[in-house]
Amino acid sequence: MLIIAEVAQAHDGSLGAAHAYIDAIAQAGADAVKFQTHIAAAESTLREPWRVKFSLQDTTRFEYWQRTGFSEVQWAGLRAHAVERGLLFLSSPFSLEAAELLRRVGVSAWKIASGETSHPALFDFVARTGLPILLSTGMSELAEIDRAVDRLRPRVTDLTLLQCTTAYPCPPEKVGLNLLQVFRARYGGKVGLSDHSGSIYAGLAAAALGADALEVHVTFSRECFGPDVPASLTTLELAQLVAGARAIGRMLAHPVDKDALAREAAPARAIFGKSVVARVPLGAGSVLRETDLALKKPGTGLGPERLPELVGRTLVRALAADESIQEADLLAPVSVGV
Repeated sequence: MLIIAEVAQAHDGSLGAAHAYIDAIAQAGADAVKFQTHIAAAESTLREPWRVKFSLQDTTRFEYWQRTGFSEVQWAGLRAHAVERGLLFLSSPFSLEAAELLRRVGVSAWKIASGETSHPALFDFVARTGLPILLSTGMSELAEIDRAVDRLRPRVTDLTLLQCTTAYPCPPEKVGLNLLQVFRARYGGKVGLSDHSGSIYAGLAAAALGADALEVHVTFSRECFGPDVPASLTTLELAQLVAGARAIGRMLAHPVDKDALAREAAPARAIFGKSVVARVPLGAGSVLRETDLALKKPGTGLGPERLPELVGRTLVRALAADESIQEADLLAPVSVGV
C-alpha cells in the first residue's frame, strides 16, 4: 500500500518547516510526501470565503495563499530534498498554472483534490503527462465520479480513486470504508482512502481491507497552528500507522494453510497438550476405571480423546501415579464376534 503523508499548508509558509516535514515523514517510513501548490492570482479572488477563519495575519484567503506559497525554485528544492530522503514528491495543483509549475519541477504522480473534479482542463493537462493520478472524491456524487473516470481512464493507465469525506476531523461513522469495495466493483481499478479522521484507526482498517493507497494529514504536534491540525496525525502517530499498515500488508500477502500450521506446532503440542495418566499407583492386571485416570501435561502419551475408551481396559504392567499410559501398557481389547 502506498502511504502518502500530506503536509498541505501545515508549514504555514515557512520553507524551513516544509523541509523539516520531509525529514520527519521520511523518518516515519511513509512512501510519499505531499504538499499543496496554491498560486493566489491563478486560483482565488478577494471574495474567496474562509472555510475556517484561523489566520490572525491574513485579512483574506487570497492573502493567505500569497503568504504561504513558494517560488518555483523553492518547490524544486523541496522536491530534491524529498528524492534525497527516498520519498515520492507530490503536490496537489489548484490551478492550471500550478500544474504547469509542478510539471516543470517534477512530481511522481498527480493528486487531484476533490474540489477540482469539475475542472476538465486540469484533467486534460495531467492526463497528457502520462503520470499516475490519484483522484479524491470528497465532494463528489457517484455521477460526477463516473464522468471523471470516463474522461481520465482512456488516457491514464494508473488511476487510483480515493474515498474521502470532507470533514475535519471526520467522525468514524462518516469515514466510508464501504466505498472502497463500491469503487473497486464500479470502476475496476485501484482504490484508497484519503483520511481526515485524525487517528490511525481508519488507515489501519483501510489497510486490512486491501486499499492500494492511503493519504493522511500530518502535523508535528496537536499544539501546532493551522486548520488541519485536528484532522492530522502527529509524525509519531504516522510512524505507528506505517508500521501497522506494513504488518497488515504482510499478513494479507501470506495466506496460511491451517493444517500446515498445525504440523509446525507439533513440538509445542507435545509440551502444552495433555496425556492420560494414572491418577494413583496401579498394579499390573488392574482393570482401569474412570477414577483411576487423569489428564496432565505433557502431551507425550495417549491424548485426552482416548480417555473414554481406556475405561475397562487391562494394564499389562504396573504404573506409578502421574505416569502416562502408552498403548503398549494395555492388554489388547477382546474382539466380540457377531
